Amino acid sequence: MEQKPKILDTRVVASSRLFGIEELDIEFSNGEQRTYERLRTPPIAAVMCVPMLDDDTVVMIREYGAGVERYELTLPKGAFDPGEEWHDAANRELQEEAGYGAKKMSLLKNMTLSPGYMGHQISVVLAQDLYPSRLPGDEPEPLEVQTWKLSELEALVARDDVTEARVIAALYMVRDLLNRAE
Repeated sequence: MEQKPKILDTRVVASSRLFGIEELDIEFSNGEQRTYERLRTPPIAAVMCVPMLDDDTVVMIREYGAGVERYELTLPKGAFDPGEEWHDAANRELQEEAGYGAKKMSLLKNMTLSPGYMGHQISVVLAQDLYPSRLPGDEPEPLEVQTWKLSELEALVARDDVTEARVIAALYMVRDLLNRAE
């Protein structure tokens, strides 16, 4: 499996204001050919912050998720602005959505969502040494800011309004990282 499959043809089969669906005709190194569908990935990177007030207290937001038609307890996140670096995007999103800035930012991991049919990637950033700071955001309604103890992470993950896999993964990564640092 050293040789990547060859894309023979790509065509857009559906599109909307936000999404596009592409079909790809692919040939594998053994000669097998298949047609795959994928969501066309916009050339915009995204960032998600895990803001920590201290080594145990994470700042979260309640935000409406149209895909699941309910409010979710989640982490501040959003797209990069043109020309923005990951740390600037993370600090801006943190200020817009949670009302904090961070003096210390650490890039933990670049993650994908569903690489079998989507190319979207998000940078997970640990934000520490927080200070109050608010920037105007693009949310349609004010976001509720809540805090939670990472020492009670199992109870958080058990909640019905905490279901986003990348948020759960980021919280476990940060908890484990901070526990190792003690």
